[in-house]
Amino acid sequence: MAILNKIRQRSLFLILIIALALFSFVLADLIKNAGSDSSKQNRVATINGEDIDRKEFDLKVEQQVRRLGPSGTTTRAVNAVWDQEVNRMVLEGQYEELGIRVGKERVTELLKNALQNDARFQDADGFFSEAKMQEFIATLRDSGNPDDYRGWVNYEESLANSEKQSVYYNLVKAGLGATLKDGEVAYRLDGNAVDIQFVQIPYASISDDDITVSESEITSYINAHKDEYQTDPTRNIRFVKFEEKATLDDENVLKESMMTYLNDELISYNRSTQINDTLPGFRVAEDLAEFLSENSDLPYVDRFRFKKDLAGIVRDTIAQLDKGAIYGPYKDGRYMKLDRIVETKQLPDSVKSRHILIGYQGRSAQVTRTKEEAEALADSLLTVIKGNKSKFSDLAKDFSEDPGSKDKGGEYDFSEYGKFVPEFNDFLFEGDKGDLDVVETQFGYHIIEVLDQKDFQKTFKIASIAKEIAPSDKTISDVYTETQKFEIAAGNGDFDAIAKEGNYTVRPVNNIGRMDENLPGQGPQRSIVQWAFEEGTEKGDIKRFQVNDGYIVAQVTRMVEEGVKRPEDVSASVLPILRKQKKAAQIKAKISGTTLDAIAQSQNQVVKTSGALNMNSPNIAGAGDEPKVVGVAFGLNEGDVSEPIEGERGVYVIKVTKKTEAPALENYGSYAAQQAQKARGAVTTKVIEALKAAADIEDYRGTFY
Repeated sequence: MAILNKIRQRSLFLILIIALALFSFVLADLIKNAGSDSSKQNRVATINGEDIDRKEFDLKVEQQVRRLGPSGTTTRAVNAVWDQEVNRMVLEGQYEELGIRVGKERVTELLKNALQNDARFQDADGFFSEAKMQEFIATLRDSGNPDDYRGWVNYEESLANSEKQSVYYNLVKAGLGATLKDGEVAYRLDGNAVDIQFVQIPYASISDDDITVSESEITSYINAHKDEYQTDPTRNIRFVKFEEKATLDDENVLKESMMTYLNDELISYNRSTQINDTLPGFRVAEDLAEFLSENSDLPYVDRFRFKKDLAGIVRDTIAQLDKGAIYGPYKDGRYMKLDRIVETKQLPDSVKSRHILIGYQGRSAQVTRTKEEAEALADSLLTVIKGNKSKFSDLAKDFSEDPGSKDKGGEYDFSEYGKFVPEFNDFLFEGDKGDLDVVETQFGYHIIEVLDQKDFQKTFKIASIAKEIAPSDKTISDVYTETQKFEIAAGNGDFDAIAKEGNYTVRPVNNIGRMDENLPGQGPQRSIVQWAFEEGTEKGDIKRFQVNDGYIVAQVTRMVEEGVKRPEDVSASVLPILRKQKKAAQIKAKISGTTLDAIAQSQNQVVKTSGALNMNSPNIAGAGDEPKVVGVAFGLNEGDVSEPIEGERGVYVIKVTKKTEAPALENYGSYAAQQAQKARGAVTTKVIEALKAAADIEDYRGTFY
């Protein structure tokens, strides 16, 4: 009681203390946020000091996802938009510096050129109407749908950007050319020739085992060639996959449950009436399409199947069954199936036919006739053909709208069952040879004649109750528990050892980039890649991820930051270079003699010859491409013997036996023009690459996507 009285007496003091504590907490948080670059939360990148706004970038990504369609992913769209935005921004810097502008009048002219064939913007005479276009834009602006109007604005901007880009590239191309001297050099690089004798001492004459390359030498080489060994940030991970897949027990339970469909009556709960209905079972059901729509994961397919079309595991068994027979349940891929033979029939394997297609408005874009007119025409043609079948071919050429057959008199050679739309197919295969009639399909009216049928076989119309084989709740729970146990154990011990102990497969994935999304065999797993690059993630960290068919427990095994590659990462490519250099030094030290014969004899080699070498194609017969050797040859006079040359495949000593100068031309203009054209042709690619290489780019995509 005394304590409570003291608290009451000092209540104002305590309130002040609590208030100060709360204020200090809030102040500290404000200071922390102020110290960090909070603006990064709203930008995807900064390029040459200009930010790419996240909201605008998101809108473009959404549009790109729609353009990519079902096969596209968000990451793929992000990377596509990124390339577009980087290109746009580095080029816009050039437009600004050079004063390249596209005025409103030019935009209108560009719109006119692009939209002149669009009926929405044409007047009564079929000419482009700027007034109609302005009316269209005003309607979009006032429609209350900002996305539609923004889409139009983006379209105008894209036309303007394309125009600026065209002007810019043309300016660059205008600055590129080639002089007559350049043309002469190009002519002589291809036309001048040299013949040589040579001795080649192959690098392979010294075993790799006799050459020692130290780690410090590899490091020195990398430091001397840093530009060639730059790397972006990468991560290595390893992971174990825990799949939620049905067990054998799950399959057996599903089989057992499917057996109830064989009862003559099924008890089914009716949600609308909230009472149980008694329905006919699978064996006696008459409306199979409706029955399967209620009880199967796959719909009823009302068509005949040949033996070759049946599942391999049951093909021979079902082929022996007759109408009314039931087979199953059996496993077929992802499904457990129970089959009922609805009907069997002898059908031809293939049919030869001919037809005349008469389309009508709504079915064919090329005709304006009504459906009634099309039907009447088809009936009329049928009457003519029935009177004289020899007229079929000519009538097909005159009237048929099927470009695939009309020039062949409407004829289709022997075609397999199922190639045509159902109505057409049924007439060909379920009718008889010689049948002739009008059949309506989704394309219009067909006058069809069955010319021939062959290879009759027993076919089957089958109704299948198909249930997808899925893991039970117990299996899913067991997989989760198993995953959790592994995650905890791996976090406290050695990942590989724990996996081996549990007989799990460890899958390594190396050199993952910041904006990668796929893991081998697992498809898009962007969340795992993002985690590997997160600021707080460290080497050795482990995390569990839920995926479509289970869980992945991943561990980061290596983290490489941006900069020069480490020696161990590039030793495989650097070692051969350094070995070659050391072998060359040893070979050159052993070469003795002043003539090719003496050098060849001392090195246990032979003197070889190669003629008509030129600089544009520096291939030496019997040695391969050796540009350095051929280059030295052109720098020697006839009769000169070279110093030892370090080539691609060995050390060479050469003697020039003949030099042939290409005959002089009166004018090298055509060669100069070719060189200029070649340089201009590479502008689009090389300029943008150079601009991006010179740009200051800060990329934050990985934080958001």
